[in-house]
Amino acid sequence: METFAVMPISAVAGSVIDPATVFVNQRPFQSFSVADGKQRTAATSDSVPDSTTSLCLAVAVPFGLAAAMIRPRHLRKNKSHRHTQIRCRLSVGAVANGSTTLTADDMQLAAKECTECGNVFMADSLFCRKCGAPRPGTLGVAKAEAKDREKARTADIPRKGYFPPKPTPLLDSLGDEGTQGVRRMTTEQLKSLAEEVRWQVLDAVSVTGGHLGAGLGVVDLTVALHHVFDTPRDEICWDVAHQCQPHKVLTGRRSRIYTLRQGGGLSGFAKRKESVYDAFGAGHSSTSISAAVGFQTAKDRLGRAGHSVAVIGDGAITGGMAWEAMNHAGGMGSKVVVILNDNGQVSLPTFYNQVQQPVGALSNTLAGTSATETRGLAIQGDIARLETSEAFQNARQFAKTASKTLLPEQLSSAAAKLDEYTRDFVKTVPFRGSGAGSKGELFEQLGFYYVGPIDGHNMDTLVEVLSNIRKQHEDGTIKKPVFLHVKTKKGNGYEPAQQALDKLHAVQPKFNIPKPAAPKPTGLPKPPLTKVFAESLVKEAERDDKIVAITAAMPGGTGIGIFEKRFGPERTFDVGIAEQHAVTFAAGLAAGGLKPFCAIYSSFLQRGYDQLVHDVALQNLPVRFIIDRAGLVGADGATHGGTFDLSFLSCIPDLKICASADEIELANMVHTLAKIDDSPSALRFPRGNGYGVQELPSEPRFLEPGKGRIVREGRDNSLAILSIGSRLREALKAADELEKLGVSVTVADARWVKPLDKKLVTVLATEHRALITIEENSVGGFSALVQQVLLDGGYLDGLGKTPVALRSMVLPDRWIDHDVQELQYDDAQLNAQHIVAKARELLNRVGVKIDDSIQAVPAG
Repeated sequence: METFAVMPISAVAGSVIDPATVFVNQRPFQSFSVADGKQRTAATSDSVPDSTTSLCLAVAVPFGLAAAMIRPRHLRKNKSHRHTQIRCRLSVGAVANGSTTLTADDMQLAAKECTECGNVFMADSLFCRKCGAPRPGTLGVAKAEAKDREKARTADIPRKGYFPPKPTPLLDSLGDEGTQGVRRMTTEQLKSLAEEVRWQVLDAVSVTGGHLGAGLGVVDLTVALHHVFDTPRDEICWDVAHQCQPHKVLTGRRSRIYTLRQGGGLSGFAKRKESVYDAFGAGHSSTSISAAVGFQTAKDRLGRAGHSVAVIGDGAITGGMAWEAMNHAGGMGSKVVVILNDNGQVSLPTFYNQVQQPVGALSNTLAGTSATETRGLAIQGDIARLETSEAFQNARQFAKTASKTLLPEQLSSAAAKLDEYTRDFVKTVPFRGSGAGSKGELFEQLGFYYVGPIDGHNMDTLVEVLSNIRKQHEDGTIKKPVFLHVKTKKGNGYEPAQQALDKLHAVQPKFNIPKPAAPKPTGLPKPPLTKVFAESLVKEAERDDKIVAITAAMPGGTGIGIFEKRFGPERTFDVGIAEQHAVTFAAGLAAGGLKPFCAIYSSFLQRGYDQLVHDVALQNLPVRFIIDRAGLVGADGATHGGTFDLSFLSCIPDLKICASADEIELANMVHTLAKIDDSPSALRFPRGNGYGVQELPSEPRFLEPGKGRIVREGRDNSLAILSIGSRLREALKAADELEKLGVSVTVADARWVKPLDKKLVTVLATEHRALITIEENSVGGFSALVQQVLLDGGYLDGLGKTPVALRSMVLPDRWIDHDVQELQYDDAQLNAQHIVAKARELLNRVGVKIDDSIQAVPAG
């Protein structure tokens, strides 16, 4: 049966429907009532089948249609979804009236009238209430004055990289206007657009360096998403968002794409204040589903139309938060769309040394697609097209309704289960190399409608399946969250990435240019601090077979891969992106008599804080935490900055905390932690290399907890600088500069945050007029502990003794954006010249005269 309907404006309360986009569809089992716009079942009750027939229909109807509709691919006509369905678009007025991340100046420069239809914009609207077009000046389509301002700001931005030039007519046609043009393209144009985007990502990253493989793997998916969904009204939440370069190219930022991860340029991750298309900021893992469920719930609560999509990888989905979100979404029936970007790359790297399989049981559940045998995956795509189609969904709904009406409750429930199991059987068993298949039942039991796996590089399949899902949610045919399983290849379209073990997860600038022979090094090497830690741990583990190592999917970044190479998986544990589990797993290992070293980046340890407090410290279990990337981290920016760990760790009882000033101290501290068996302990060190001043010790020293050291002895008792961690080198540089001004400075290295060397602190306070503490951490860390000691000892109040003038240098109370590390510390005012400026200001206050003719950087 073929029915045609026009939905009246009253059909959707509170919304405006563009008359030019009212849809016309074939609907075999449903129609629309012109009176109220509601769906009506076309079948009548004149003929009521018996219960046996109903049970057969419940299972047979959908799969009879499936058998009839799956045809060889060469018999199909290659039609764009746009040619077969003109969908109904609702006004984005509700979104347009919401708050934005644009400044008042931006809105002043924005266009007053819509260039598409002439409608006058409301004061803070981002979209036209009449036609839905983005407002010029807010999404990259700037007025003349805004363009002039942008031109001046971007005058020095590189315009090309190190790949051969390539014509990009489709990308050029989009300009920086956003994704409206993508939605007007045919499927064939989308395929060409994807190739242009892939080249643009490669060329840009050849200039900036940074993440690459993940972005190349989602180019086709990204293009399809922006074609099918009405972004930015429909939110796309990218998990981790290290794969979002194609998204940025398509969303009004191509003109700045060569500034990725550069100071003042685009972030390497999704960032809300950067663009309205970045619906939710990211950088850490497993957050996208929770955010998308929140967006969708807000839409439902406020009566807004639209869709919310989460894109999550097979690594990120190992995090527990993703499963918490799916449990919640399925339980409340949220119409969120979760897309699993499954590229078989769980850890960084996934395959190394003796590790030949992705970590975790879930990887086995999701695995199965063969690189050489893709026929099964192609058939899965055919099935996905069918099972998301309107005809199949209506048939399925008809069968379900019939079984509920005509069968006893127990048989009706059995029929529903049989439907799920039969779908999984048909999708899996006959098709070798097809992927997850029957394991999709895992997601069905969480309340999702599981679709896939499908080929994430087949544009025809992607567009059709996504369009079907969108429409079934809009029509209410599917009334539950959808889980779309997409198989992709990390590094797709670039052969060197396909061949690399890590799929070129991250690269340096000019990665595609042959490297000249490196000059023969002179002097001592400057080893990466991560390597110093790893090799030191290997030496300790060779002496003590109880030592084991743990990483949360970062064997490369944390150096645990070096440990695994020596000792294998028997003593090395990669738990996936699951920091909470890593911490409590380490607690269990310690309680069981082993000596666990749990290596987690500073910013990622935030995710395991409760476990650290409750499961480790409260029970006084000797877990050793290795906190890499402490302090500012450069191009990865604020999401990865290790700026809080001393603050959130120093308040925990019984936890010993040390911070290394250089590679020699780092090796000694690894040895020291290996000897601490009576309490939990933590060692923090920054991103970067050692100084190469001394050779690493062949036999490291035990550093007594709670004992610091005087590194430079001053002569005039005017000023002492007490450093913790790697700012010690800057403190010594500052002391050299102050010596030129006639001030002899004492410089001390605390070594331990807890237990704090109270004797050292009080000696410095007693023997000097002024004291400055410095740390690569926010307020509330090391300096707070020093201040507490001085307050309790009466060194600051002047009662009975001359008070010491105290100043603390910490990271400022704001986010430090991505840049070169040295420039980040300039921004934070924690380099040598800032210490000098702080010292001059402080010494002047206590009456120590300094030659004012020598200029210094003003203190902040």
